[in-house]
Amino acid sequence: MAWTSQVVAVTALNLRTVPQRVGPSLVVVIGIAGVVGVLVSVLAMSEGFRHTLASTGRPDRVVLLRQGSDSELSSSVTRDQATLLATLPGIARDDTGRPLATAELMVMVDLPRRGETDPNNVPFRGVQPAAFAVREELALVEGRRFARGVREVIVGRKAARQFAGLDVGSRIAFRDSDWTVVGIFATGGDVHESEIWADAEVAMSAFRRTGFQSMTAALADASDAGLAGLRGAIDRDPRFSITVLREPEYYARQAKVLAGLIDVLGYTVSVFMAIGATFGALNCMYSAIASRQTEIATLRAIGFGGAPVVVSVMIEALLLALLGGVVGGALGYVYCDGASLSTLNFSTFSQVAFDFRVTPALLAQGLGWALLIGAAGGLMPAVRAARLPVTVALRAG
Repeated sequence: MAWTSQVVAVTALNLRTVPQRVGPSLVVVIGIAGVVGVLVSVLAMSEGFRHTLASTGRPDRVVLLRQGSDSELSSSVTRDQATLLATLPGIARDDTGRPLATAELMVMVDLPRRGETDPNNVPFRGVQPAAFAVREELALVEGRRFARGVREVIVGRKAARQFAGLDVGSRIAFRDSDWTVVGIFATGGDVHESEIWADAEVAMSAFRRTGFQSMTAALADASDAGLAGLRGAIDRDPRFSITVLREPEYYARQAKVLAGLIDVLGYTVSVFMAIGATFGALNCMYSAIASRQTEIATLRAIGFGGAPVVVSVMIEALLLALLGGVVGGALGYVYCDGASLSTLNFSTFSQVAFDFRVTPALLAQGLGWALLIGAAGGLMPAVRAARLPVTVALRAG
């Protein structure tokens, strides 16, 4: 009989007996489903956080920070510097000739999550009027813009969902002053939707600040040459000590620490769970071999080779593992994809709201882990089945 025919025959025999071993088989499926479900869920959190920050901004915009600063909170830009930076030729201008640049203040305010009382750090951004022209993607989904010179704020859509007191018409208290929420805005799901925005001058007065912390500007020339020209002009001017980063680069750096930590946590937990699932698969396959050793010995006695036995046992183990991987991936997708969460961004020590993202790549990775566990759990039992002496197996039967 041809080798492939032997493999098919032995595999069919193995699969026909699976209903007789429902309990051990379910141990394998459920164990691997748990591993894949946890892995996909945790990495979906990392992917969602990374996507939220990395998708913030456009390559034709830059963030200007004080040299040596890695975030807005640790940066400072004086009023004089902000005025001079906005006049540089590398900064784009609107139809009226005004610079498309906004000097901004960033502070943290305390707000509880909805249904809770413990305070959380929520980013409060003071912006100049040009901010709305610079960030063209911003759209009001409810209410109106804040008025200049008045203690009014607009809040990001995700912040409004996560934190208490941010509905349109609500009044919130920061630094011994009351602010009225007059609008809710969306920016395509990026990190700004976790922020509260107000007029920069009013915010600086309320928080007793004399300068800004960063500047965001549109490039007149978005090419690498244009960016290099702006950096060169800033570096040559002794009045400045400023670092210039494209927006996507800046926000990708902000995501790096926490996303990496989540990845390490997810893989660590999954490895320990995978070890347990592997032992479950080993136990199941050894039990399956023990219950069918007479049939396997009979097949060996009538001319079946050892290799088809090994391959057939591996196929069974991989099929059970694949089923577990599909179940785990499906559960991770159903319960996690699109789920909203806010967590602390270690780079800014502020809360960032984001959605879990279960991507095809994560599902494929989960299935890869499932097959790896199945192969590890099926290999030794398969080799044992192929090496079992025919006479011993027949006597035991």
